[in-house]
Amino acid sequence: MNIQRWIARREINWQRLDTLLRQLEKKGLKSLRAVEIRELASLYRSVAADLARARTQKVGNTLIHSLQSLTTRAYTQIYQGSRRQEWQAVVEFYRWGLPALVRQTFAYIAAATSLFLLGALVAWWYAWQDPTFMSLIVPESLISRVRDDHKLWMGSIVGIEPLASSSIMINNLSVSFGAVAGGMTAGAYTTYLMLFNGLLIGAIGTLVGQNHLAYPFWAFVFPHGSLELPAIFFAGGAGLLLAKAILFPGEYRRRDALKFYGSQAVQLVFGIVPMLIIAGTIEGFFSPNPSIPDPLKYLAGMGCFGLLVMYCSRKRHSGMQS
Repeated sequence: MNIQRWIARREINWQRLDTLLRQLEKKGLKSLRAVEIRELASLYRSVAADLARARTQKVGNTLIHSLQSLTTRAYTQIYQGSRRQEWQAVVEFYRWGLPALVRQTFAYIAAATSLFLLGALVAWWYAWQDPTFMSLIVPESLISRVRDDHKLWMGSIVGIEPLASSSIMINNLSVSFGAVAGGMTAGAYTTYLMLFNGLLIGAIGTLVGQNHLAYPFWAFVFPHGSLELPAIFFAGGAGLLLAKAILFPGEYRRRDALKFYGSQAVQLVFGIVPMLIIAGTIEGFFSPNPSIPDPLKYLAGMGCFGLLVMYCSRKRHSGMQS
């Protein structure tokens, strides 16, 4: 191979790649046109091949080091830039995508919420009418503690907050993922989970109300429940979306309906994970803390719920830049 002729023929590509990289390093990816981005990727592959040939032909350490530096810079910009774009997409989703998705799928979230409230209402009604109904839903040890000792059970968390918090997060995530996956049973398991959890909270709420412990109980529930329960309702809505795809695909083929509604369900799952982590942290460290006054816990719960409503109401104006 004629080294000097080869260098003269290839050098124009090396200079062009260096020019594009300088622009990219100074002004960022947005400064390049789409055609220049494609050119950058093509030049990177070409120069990487030139580096391999230069090493094989032993054209000289100076040129090899120059080509190696060029390919390293190109690799860094192409692949780290790709990861940066991925992170930007994640930020964009949580800023605007999730609130828009919640509004778009609100009918399904509302249906899941209604199932939960129906269960709570049924439990409240029957627990007041029939004392034996309570034992069908609530563990006997908990009933005995509230009725006989007139104490709540949340104090057991104090002192083991990190362990309790992680356990709570895992439990809530398993319930939520179960509600989503339940959509594949045509919504039967999702419906069961929503109803059962409603029955449970309704029965427990009646139990503490009958024994004059409702105020401290709801002071415990409000701070984390303001995020935990909506997250579970979102998960229930995701499960019902999958159920719709199976039962009522509409104008889509069932496979295409599963792809479309499944994509929305997965995005809702991405949305509820941070909510459950925050809720688990609050439930482990804040809600059971006896040194925090109950009125402050109520205010914290209402504040969290208010922020969630404001967040889900966010709308991106057409002229707004990301």
